[in-house]
Amino acid sequence: MSARLSPETHPLTARIDLAAPLDRKGYEAAGGYRALRKAVKEMAPGDITKLVKDSNLRGRGGAGFPTGVKWGLVPMGPDAGRKYLVCNADEMEPGTFKDRLLMEGDPHQLVEGMIVAGYALQATRGYIFLRGEYVLAAERLNRAIAEAQAAGYLGKNILGSPWSYELFVHTGAGRYICGEETALLNSLEGKRANPRAKPPFPQIAGLWGRPTVVNNVETLCNVPHIVQNGAAWFHGLSQGKSKDAGTKLYGVSGRVKRPGCWELPFGATAREIVEEHAGGLQDGLKLKCWLPGGASTDFLLPEHLDLAMDFDTIAKAGSRLGTGLITVVDDRQNLLAVLRNLEEFFARESCGWCTPCRDGLPWTEKLLAALMRGEGRPGDLEALEQMTRFLGPGRTFCAHAPGAMEPLQSALKYFRAEFEAGIARPPAQAAA
Repeated sequence: MSARLSPETHPLTARIDLAAPLDRKGYEAAGGYRALRKAVKEMAPGDITKLVKDSNLRGRGGAGFPTGVKWGLVPMGPDAGRKYLVCNADEMEPGTFKDRLLMEGDPHQLVEGMIVAGYALQATRGYIFLRGEYVLAAERLNRAIAEAQAAGYLGKNILGSPWSYELFVHTGAGRYICGEETALLNSLEGKRANPRAKPPFPQIAGLWGRPTVVNNVETLCNVPHIVQNGAAWFHGLSQGKSKDAGTKLYGVSGRVKRPGCWELPFGATAREIVEEHAGGLQDGLKLKCWLPGGASTDFLLPEHLDLAMDFDTIAKAGSRLGTGLITVVDDRQNLLAVLRNLEEFFARESCGWCTPCRDGLPWTEKLLAALMRGEGRPGDLEALEQMTRFLGPGRTFCAHAPGAMEPLQSALKYFRAEFEAGIARPPAQAAA
């Protein structure tokens, strides 16, 4: 991969080698840690935050919140005290695997991003909260951190500056809810992974009550490239396809010929991603519908394939960009089976903190299972529609249940006949 891609057009993936990722010396030879030296020796922390804000880097974990704006909410100055930077590497969204590619194939890139971002925030400590199943990523990240420490990029008085910073990998206990930033912080503190009430937001009172920024892996990997090359360069990467700047890691899973993940200009169309890069659906199959960015997004239809894969365009179509990794559903798949599988996952992963999520998600899965068996009852579809409202935004403690309702509400909208076919007919009607 690295031999074929240019760092000018594919900054995130040009150095990736999944078999033998670059060590520190190899990473430095390829241009690594130049951004760190530039940041610490030539720039003030506030200048980096302004640069990231000007670049229009938006969070790549799913929400798309402007990164520079988030950083700007953190108190600065000599009286700010201890601050933390946390990388959300708890990649458990079904259908999403982009961050694993970055961590296993180029671990020093994330380490440098964590250090540069830590300097901008004047954080005293950073944590990479890693999905526990990512054993190889943990091994490679810990090795990269040790190499960075030995080179003086971590520890006391980094590169001769008065700033000191430590970085650690923390492996999670395997709960999807830790993808929610405040549940992640509770887990990092050794508590049960329940979401916290907001406000206060983590930028003011986060980890152990101190100002904390939580960013996604892909987001942080962009930071060194922005510092090194500037905001105008980052805007140019999208090639005018979107007002969202930079490149994006897009992927496809499902019954396509070449499932995978690719770094493309932000705003590439779903058709380009599915048909050109993933090779289209396997022979004999037709596209039925697709999820644009993980399991907690609304289904879209084949006629939506020519939409740009950016935040605003996909939102206008009635879904969310999410993580940008597409899951295709073909015409031979039972949509009720797909939905039941998703809702069973979401029900199992609920933290149980609030009643609508704790009780509503298992009930949703049971209704879908009955419809799959042809044992649905009149009123079941109306009950499912009620669930999409009762478990929707503003009705639960966090976004877990509303996310679980997104594929369900869109399936009811586009494929209602498949739900109706699962309702059992009365004996007299069946005999006729």
